[in-house]
Amino acid sequence: MKNLILLFAFILCFLQSGRGQESFQEKVTSSSNVRLNVTNYGTFGNAFRGYRDGSGNPSCEYPAGSGIENLFEGGIWIGGKNGGSVQVSTSAYDATRGYSPGSAGFEMTAAVGAQLKELSSLFDSKFFDPTAVSHQDYIAEFTDKNVTVPGTNIQITGHTNPMQLKVKMSTYNWNYTFSDFMVIVNLTITNDGPNTFDDVYVGLWSNTVVRNINITPPGSGGANFYNKGANGYMDSLNLAYCFDAVGDLGFTESYVAQKFLGAEDKNGFHYPQLDSTFNKATNSWIAEDFKVNYNAWEFNSGSNPVFFFPTNEQSRYSKMANGLNQNPCWHDPTGPACASGRDFQAELNLIGNRSDLVSAGPFPSLGPGEEITIAFAYIMAKKFDDGNANIANTLEQRKNLLENATWAQQAYNGEDQNFNGVLDTNEDINGDGLLTRYVLPSPPSIPRTRVVPTHNKIDVYWSDNSKNSIDPISNQKDFEGYRVYLSKLGFDVNGVQNLSRDFKLAAEYDIPGNGLFKEIGFESIALDTAVYFKGDTVAYNYKYTVNDLPDGWQYAVAVTAFDRGNPESNLESLESSFLANNYRAFTGTTPNANIKSDAPYAFPNPYYYGAAWEGKSNFQEESRKIIFANLPARCKIRVYTVAGDFIDEIHHDENYNGNDIRWFQTFASENPDENVFSGGQHAWDLLSLDSQIISRGLYIFSVEDLDSGEEQTGKFVIIK
Repeated sequence: MKNLILLFAFILCFLQSGRGQESFQEKVTSSSNVRLNVTNYGTFGNAFRGYRDGSGNPSCEYPAGSGIENLFEGGIWIGGKNGGSVQVSTSAYDATRGYSPGSAGFEMTAAVGAQLKELSSLFDSKFFDPTAVSHQDYIAEFTDKNVTVPGTNIQITGHTNPMQLKVKMSTYNWNYTFSDFMVIVNLTITNDGPNTFDDVYVGLWSNTVVRNINITPPGSGGANFYNKGANGYMDSLNLAYCFDAVGDLGFTESYVAQKFLGAEDKNGFHYPQLDSTFNKATNSWIAEDFKVNYNAWEFNSGSNPVFFFPTNEQSRYSKMANGLNQNPCWHDPTGPACASGRDFQAELNLIGNRSDLVSAGPFPSLGPGEEITIAFAYIMAKKFDDGNANIANTLEQRKNLLENATWAQQAYNGEDQNFNGVLDTNEDINGDGLLTRYVLPSPPSIPRTRVVPTHNKIDVYWSDNSKNSIDPISNQKDFEGYRVYLSKLGFDVNGVQNLSRDFKLAAEYDIPGNGLFKEIGFESIALDTAVYFKGDTVAYNYKYTVNDLPDGWQYAVAVTAFDRGNPESNLESLESSFLANNYRAFTGTTPNANIKSDAPYAFPNPYYYGAAWEGKSNFQEESRKIIFANLPARCKIRVYTVAGDFIDEIHHDENYNGNDIRWFQTFASENPDENVFSGGQHAWDLLSLDSQIISRGLYIFSVEDLDSGEEQTGKFVIIK
């Protein structure tokens, strides 16, 4: 009884604290090659909480599945002057463990019941919506009005004077190969209070940390995990970046960046390189002093005053309004205007644990009911290998980052081809009379694909839907051909998957006789009659077969379509994303109709712990598998010791996708529907019904065919 009373008291305190009641929600982007955690409180990343609490959710992983993390946490900063005082509201702030309800600096909240909404522009997505901008939009609405966390009685520390702002945040990501390295953050900020704010700045703050958690887990080194990064800023692109300088060398050869893309308010469009803005009210161009500021500071301040952590609203506003890049020493440390002679950029290129802030403004005023629309982007890029050490951070090493940043800006520009904030003649691509942003060139539609693994081979089928794709920029059908990709044997077992690297081109087919590409034609893969599968209405017009594959191993397979390109627009051939159309195929036996004459078996047999196909994992004891093969379409598999002691019972059907054991959660597709088996095999994790690791020795298994009632037995040996 005493224990029950204590449990009840604990539950009551938990509910009263509101942690289980609050409106906080989060999702992870999955359309692009970036796995960025996004919340309805305006924060990004999850402070590696997924690795602490066992959920496994990435914080900001790129490439997907690689284990390379890029962001501890990030958020929106907004500040302005109200009469003689300064007010600032932030959605995220430097904190040792990231967001927790009521923490100082986490001042944006969403109403109870407010959803982090998902939309998609893809017709075959369950989230399809004609208003969607990208292949995966996350939309959230939040505010700084609340001084307690909604749904709880938890006070938000230090948040006593809200600006009373409403924010609609939309994040966009695409699966195109030329844009799958970025997530765009589009914000509409509305003054929902009675005060007018002058000299308003809006910023994106990020605590970027580039490490490979498969090599060095976040909890392995304390502060030493976080202090291996170096930073930089590129004025011409309004882009701050971070890279792993001396941490997981050889495993994190990449950059993470945050970039200002553009902004608009009642006065018109703002971008610092324009030096002026088009005023809608007066229909004229006016000069302005709009800037993008960059600041960085050490976590817990460190010893350098220039890089001290801002501890109050005045210092936070000062960081937004006065950038390091505005200091005379930034551009010419040895020049006469630089009194201190300090080279800030060189100091930032030294290792440390820093936060970055990219802020834009001033917006002259934000009155009641008025809005500011502003966009930033998180951008990832693989370092370009120029032969220098990782820490060199040469312009050549940043080559891919520069290209990716250009694509992010082009995505934002949309119809604004000359980037002046005005819809000029011949820019209205969609003909609606409005300046539309986020209009990207488009490769052909992804081929509808079906992968059929059988004994020692994989058949890949796809439809001809890509042939009728129309590019939104050229307004032409520009389909050219198909490519088939296949991973190599054992790509999945080194603990660091990266399909951008692991996929190898297996075959390519294109239109013959037009003088483009290889002119191979489609004869060798075109089917005389379209193939249909049970329960599937798609007509499959092409077939490609991969032969001589060992059973039981995983292969990643994908089919893409590519176009001709558009020389008039200086646009190279574009290809649909293999990341958005990849399957994990497991070759093996098909369903067995007669187990008496063709007995089921287990392999490998004998089984050795630490076998090559198990792979490297932080959960090694739960990442093992032995495979039962030659199984009926529906059956029960029971495992016993030779003494007859029951170990485990496994239920199999021909639609098995591997979601019953951890191995497939760790090494296969993050979407179980993309794991395709042959129908007559089932994997087992060598754990008992009570999740105990079984010891070495001889074991007996039985297979009961649930349709015929027939039963067959077999044996396997475990050797450690």
